[in-house]
Amino acid sequence: MNGNKIVFYIATGVLTAIMFFSVFNYFTKYDMIVGFFEHFNYPTYLVYPLATAKILGLIAVWGSFSSWLKEWAYAGFFFDTILAFFAHYLTDGAGYTFALLALTATLVSYFFEKKVRPRKGISAD
Repeated sequence: MNGNKIVFYIATGVLTAIMFFSVFNYFTKYDMIVGFFEHFNYPTYLVYPLATAKILGLIAVWGSFSSWLKEWAYAGFFFDTILAFFAHYLTDGAGYTFALLALTATLVSYFFEKKVRPRKGISAD
């Protein structure tokens, strides 16, 4: 296994672990998560749909179903993590390290995925 594959699998593993941790909390600690959403002025009705979208996004990233679907999954993770980072940073000024780690893992996984698993019709450059 070359270095690019190792970096890709580590970054994607970190992204997966963070997203599963998030989904687990969304489903098992709903009241706590609703409190966070209210604190950040996010609509609370997004808790369950966001958890479901994270699971589907991970399936799209790990699977080889569709290049289009995989691009949208990475875009969703990017927006989710960048919004989480700024929500924590701007409201509390703390607690954003985990979101920053998720954002970094998303970007590294995305760019190294293009090197490790080039897709038909999409340039690996």
